[in-house]
Amino acid sequence: HGAAEPEETGTEALSRWTPAPAWLPTAKGEEGDFCLRSSDCAAGLCCARHFWSKICKPVLREGQVCTRHRRKGAHGLEIFQRCQCAEGLACRGQREQHGSADASRLHTCQRH
Repeated sequence: HGAAEPEETGTEALSRWTPAPAWLPTAKGEEGDFCLRSSDCAAGLCCARHFWSKICKPVLREGQVCTRHRRKGAHGLEIFQRCQCAEGLACRGQREQHGSADASRLHTCQRH
């Protein structure tokens, strides 16, 4: 009888263990899902701030408006962050198009 007790205690202790916290996502996040970092999101998405939380948002494609940061660390001040431009694209100004001061501040994802 005494030999069976440690075995029972061992299985009871194991059943209380959980493999991962319940809030931890098991699959990569889709657009709009909460995230902590870009690796939490599915391919083609990044983790960016949306108000005071972070969600998976689409990586920017050619012609989409992007944000160019003049100062390092300025990205952290935004409450609506955008993802970076997709691979092969760079965030460049639109000066050559309209010539106005407003157009020079607008940046879009363009081929290198």
